[in-house]
Amino acid sequence: MVWVIALNKITKPGFDHLRWRLLLFYLTAMAMILGVAAVGVYVFFTRSLYRQLDDKLLTLAQAATPSLTEVRNQGVFHLGRVDEIPWLDLFKRDQQSLEWFSPKGQLLAKEGTILLALPPQVGSQTFKRASIYTVTIPVYRGKRGFSAARPQLIGYIRASQSTKEVDNLQDKLRWGLGVGGAMALGFVGISGIWLTQKAIEPIEQSFQQLKQFTADASHELRSPLTVIKTSVGVIQNHPERVHPLNTKKVSAIASATNQMTHLVADLLLLARSDSASAAPIVESVPVFLDKLLQERLDLLDPQAQAKKITLKSNLLPELFVIGDPSQLARLFSNLLENALQYTPAQGTVTLSMVRLRRSVVVRVEDTGIGIAPERLQYIFQRFWRADKARAHRTVGLGLGLAISQAIAHNHGGKITVSSQVGAGSCFRVHLPLVR
Repeated sequence: MVWVIALNKITKPGFDHLRWRLLLFYLTAMAMILGVAAVGVYVFFTRSLYRQLDDKLLTLAQAATPSLTEVRNQGVFHLGRVDEIPWLDLFKRDQQSLEWFSPKGQLLAKEGTILLALPPQVGSQTFKRASIYTVTIPVYRGKRGFSAARPQLIGYIRASQSTKEVDNLQDKLRWGLGVGGAMALGFVGISGIWLTQKAIEPIEQSFQQLKQFTADASHELRSPLTVIKTSVGVIQNHPERVHPLNTKKVSAIASATNQMTHLVADLLLLARSDSASAAPIVESVPVFLDKLLQERLDLLDPQAQAKKITLKSNLLPELFVIGDPSQLARLFSNLLENALQYTPAQGTVTLSMVRLRRSVVVRVEDTGIGIAPERLQYIFQRFWRADKARAHRTVGLGLGLAISQAIAHNHGGKITVSSQVGAGSCFRVHLPLVR
């Protein structure tokens, strides 16, 4: 039965869901890779720009170092003698500024349009509000080393430059990376759709073959099972021909045959529901829901009385849907039987109807053991049973809710469920009404 369990786990809508999940994972992975690459390029490029700016300003400040002594002695008039300024070739007046400070941080002179009303601080600094980058170096008299005479600090030189050019380059880089990343992600998405389709095709083909095999096997098994069931029935109708010791064996064979017959019928129904080429046969006739539901209640009333469970109903008359009466009867029988099965003695099972604008909702509510929230997503899977909630059940194969859901879908409806452990469950069947 491994092939049956494998078939249960994937349906046609499940392939679409799987395809989109694979595409989403693929796009997410590629987006993360592109994002990390873009951030890496941006950080590397930005650091390179500021490193170049730092080196440029440091060179400018070092070139202006010899002029500090003349500025201290002669003031700003020394800057007027252009021929004696060694840093002039490195200086751009419209973008940069040079400032000379005394050892106490007092401004002695400045050249350029940028001026910061701040004391000098050795090292590199970035002033975001003013978009200014500065490099400040100290200037000493004498050699700095291990000689006996300590060098004397004679002042500071600060070189400044606007970061607008760097900011513009950063903006262009961000824009380029964003547009390039979006285009790359678009091409990745297009290729991802193609790759995902190619990856799913072998699985989908195998699944289609497995579905066809399930339908064929279920169809072919009905004939031998019918023969076995008929033969066992004939034997049971003539008990005098059966040895007393074999009576229980014949009953066991009859029970197993009935169980296999129901299983084959269920698998055939599900296989037809899953197949796009072989849709399930649905008899399109008007079905009055109140009468159909009342018949289900009457049939299950002896079972409810045996378990001391109260059956309640609140049905609305003159509401009908178009569908197959036998399949709809099976849908609600499965839900009611589940409610009776998982409701302890002295409990209550309520069957009610609520009319919406264009649909009707049939509620099957019980005061049973309930289902844990983390298991609600699995209850419509075929052959699935909760470990604790359903362990005591001795009949059934775990196909009831899957069949009910398939029948609801075949009639253009759906089934929703809410449950609380220890308080009970409520199944809602939504079916479209005739306009």
